[in-house]
Amino acid sequence: METMPKTQWKKTFFTIWSGQALSILGSQLVQFALIWFLTVKTGSATVLATASLFGMLPGVVLGPFVGTLVDRWNRRWVMVVADSIVAIASLALAVLFMFNFANTWHIFLVMFIRSLAGSFHTNAMSASTSLMVPQEHLTRIQGINQMLNGGLNIISAPLGALLLDAMPIQGILAMDVATALTAVLPLLFIQIPQPKRTNQSMGDSKSEVTVWQDFKAGIRYMIGWPGLLIASLGTIAINFSIIPAFSLLPLMVKDFFGGSALHLGWVESAMGIGTIVGGALLGVWGGFSKKIVTTMVGLFGMGVGTLLLALAPSSTILMAIAGTFVVGFMSPIAMGPFFAIIQSKVEPDMQARIFSLLSSIGGGMAPIGLMVAGPVADKAGIQTWFMLAGVLCVVMAVSSFFVPVIMNIENGRGNQNHLKYVELERV
Repeated sequence: METMPKTQWKKTFFTIWSGQALSILGSQLVQFALIWFLTVKTGSATVLATASLFGMLPGVVLGPFVGTLVDRWNRRWVMVVADSIVAIASLALAVLFMFNFANTWHIFLVMFIRSLAGSFHTNAMSASTSLMVPQEHLTRIQGINQMLNGGLNIISAPLGALLLDAMPIQGILAMDVATALTAVLPLLFIQIPQPKRTNQSMGDSKSEVTVWQDFKAGIRYMIGWPGLLIASLGTIAINFSIIPAFSLLPLMVKDFFGGSALHLGWVESAMGIGTIVGGALLGVWGGFSKKIVTTMVGLFGMGVGTLLLALAPSSTILMAIAGTFVVGFMSPIAMGPFFAIIQSKVEPDMQARIFSLLSSIGGGMAPIGLMVAGPVADKAGIQTWFMLAGVLCVVMAVSSFFVPVIMNIENGRGNQNHLKYVELERV
């Protein structure tokens, strides 16, 4: 298996990582600007839910096939092409805004394209990390990634609000094009290790194994790991509620709390600060000896933070800020150890498929939730949806402690059955 020499991994990984960080900042500025534009222009929860739906569909519907292709293709060039497509989509939308041709459906389309390209990029980067970073540092890298996300949330939300006052939206879109180049350029000069395909090591040539066979092998792999499968299926209820809830956060700030774009920036920055603190704690502490226990504690805390948002009076936006801080703080505690489990237990040549399947299964109910949440929130109030999301997070976290296959997920049972499922696909 091709891996990064331990003496070189930090320089290589963090060079790529730094470019990605700037690119993510540009993408978050665009996301903030577009969502706030739709919030002000339409004032509709249904429109915001639809926008989130378009940004989510590629990962849910096409995600498993994206992961299969990433496992077959050169991951470095996957990232180069994906980042380039994101830049082109932003540039095209900037031109439409410049000439006052931009409509709501244009924004939906660009969100779809950016999401699809981002799905390729995210799977390629996640699956490559275990080949660039020594296994003993994977959890720490996940903590650093979570801290990055938190830091960018702190910067991007208020910065996005300030930029919207200082320049037209096409200027922010142009900035996204520039930051995308910072992600592409390092990849043109740095090699990323490629995994050795298991079926090739068994004497097969790459051409003898089809994309469909690789796709089914990934599904069989997950089925052979009951803890991973059940944990993924268990996220259906959570994703049905919590993703739509936070997709409606801009409208909650504007209509319920009577806030502005700056207030939205404060709320989202609080989540970013919480993520930095939680990621730092995870990096220093490392979590409980069983990573899955740390994940469930984090999920429980996310539920508590969401309930704070649901119960906040309209006159107390500080309570909402506290709630988003708690959600941000608990997010790396929940997600970091779980990703580390996958990266340390799943073979590198299977990781993109597993990550994409997890994303697809976990997010499969989110589009349905978005379609339901918009009309329900318009009639019953956004707080009702936040209450549902918070209760479900708490219930899921507590009940998982009583499901042995989830608590034993770190045994890596899928790892032991990988070759068997590949063999089944060759029959």
